[in-house]
Parts: sequence; structure tokens; C-alpha cells
Amino acid sequence: MRRTRIKICGLTREADVDAAVDAGTDAIGLVFYPRSPRVVGLDQARRLIARLPPFVTPVGLFVNEDAARVQDIAAALGLGMLQFHGDESPGYCAQFSLPWLRAARVTPKLDLLEFNSQFSAARGILLDAHVEGYGGGGEVFDWSLVPQGLAPRAVLSGGLRPANVGEGIRALKPAAVDVSSGVEVSKGIKDAALIHQFVAAVRAADASEET
Repeated sequence: MRRTRIKICGLTREADVDAAVDAGTDAIGLVFYPRSPRVVGLDQARRLIARLPPFVTPVGLFVNEDAARVQDIAAALGLGMLQFHGDESPGYCAQFSLPWLRAARVTPKLDLLEFNSQFSAARGILLDAHVEGYGGGGEVFDWSLVPQGLAPRAVLSGGLRPANVGEGIRALKPAAVDVSSGVEVSKGIKDAALIHQFVAAVRAADASEET
């Protein structure tokens, strides 16, 4: 059966990490963008990562951050992957000797195939809504803007929740999905039931592709 990978992003509490692990997610995202309501400090991030079992990847999210700070945080925490949401260049993203994702803020004017080619060294392209500031703001973008050829490298994000993630998977067949606000009760505070519902919806969509 096809298996869509799942990342829960913007975790701030140990209980939420435990819920994500229990639900069977593949990765958790920790935000190191100071302007984000979901930002975590080093000590907090260290406590969260300590709860992860083998093969659940801690991902660090950065926005136009000084390279030295990215390197220091990644080394201090043993991050498994980096995620860049700002205006970072391919050379900037590739300098840290870690796999990385590059976020694309999807609009009709953005050529996603060209963007993908420009960031060909990325492990994947995270597709997010274009809103004011950085991040998708919990908004869904027009999925018809995603070319079919991008699917094997696509991480679908932007306004996903248990009610619509299955539709997104069936429409785009992305490699992975990434959710934050769609499993929250407030910014940075996740809901264990919503996390489990989200994962169940992903698995149901995967199963439907086999029938």
C-alpha cells in the first residue's frame, strides 16, 4: 500500500509530541522563527526531542535565519532535517550537511516546476499557501496549481485538517503531508484527538488508492 508520510509541525508541549508519536507520525516540526507563536527555545526543544523514539525525525523550521545560528541549533539538538520558509537560496540551504525541505508559497504566478528545479538538492518541496508574513496561516491554496510531475517530491501543507487531508492526497498523491493549525485548539497547543483523526484520514486515503 502507498504510504503518505506525515509531519506534525509547530509542537511546543511534551504531551503533544507523545500524541504525535502514538498516532504514528513520521516527523515532528520545531519552529525556531522568533516571530512565530509556536517558537521554541533550545531547552524546550531538547525536552521535546528526547521523547522521540528511533525513526521519528525532528525537523527544525527556520525563516531567513543567520547561518551560524542554524548550524548551532542543529548541532546542539541533533536535528534530522531542516525546513526553510523564507527567501533562502539553494546555496544557503545546502550548506548545513543535513537533508532539507524548501517551502514554496504557491500562487498562479509561481512556476513550481522551475522552483523545484532551482531547489533540486532539497529532499522535497513543501507546498504552502501564500499569505502575509511567512507560513501558510492555516489557509488552503488552489491545489490545481500543482503540476502532476511534482508529486514524488511534494509535501502538501497549508490549511490541512482531518476533514480535507484525504481529498488532498487523492488529488495530488504527494510524498508527504504537513499539518500544524489543523490539529490545534490554539496556536502551539495541539489536540491529541485531532492528531489521531488526521493520521487516520491519511491512512484511509492511502488505502482508498489501492482499491
